[in-house]
Amino acid sequence: ALLPALLLAAGALGKPTARQERARPGAQHEDRTGFQYDHEAFLGKEEARSFDQLSPEESRERLGKIVDRIDDNKDGYLTTEELKTWIKRVQKRYIYENMAKVWKDYDLNKDNKIAWEEYKQATYGYYL
Repeated sequence: ALLPALLLAAGALGKPTARQERARPGAQHEDRTGFQYDHEAFLGKEEARSFDQLSPEESRERLGKIVDRIDDNKDGYLTTEELKTWIKRVQKRYIYENMAKVWKDYDLNKDNKIAWEEYKQATYGYYL
């Protein structure tokens, strides 16, 4: 509901110059369908969880602030490219945050290096 609402809002806010740039309301990724996937791709996993706890009014207010951040050229319109850039930024942040967490789990002796033995122990643990 969040991403389709954003896409509808983007369509209502303005019209991109080329038809192929226009985001389709309700469009989802072909490789994995579902609201939760789009929700997390757009907001990031943690932010998506926080949105799940908000009232519709609070959600709209926060979404409006996010839309302002997505509009890189501040022209009042959202293009497909701006949405793609935003989603890449969110996903990159998620990857770095996840890597930092995983690194702590794998660097068993806390020397900022992951030795093969540490990797095997953290990955396979008691199987070895």
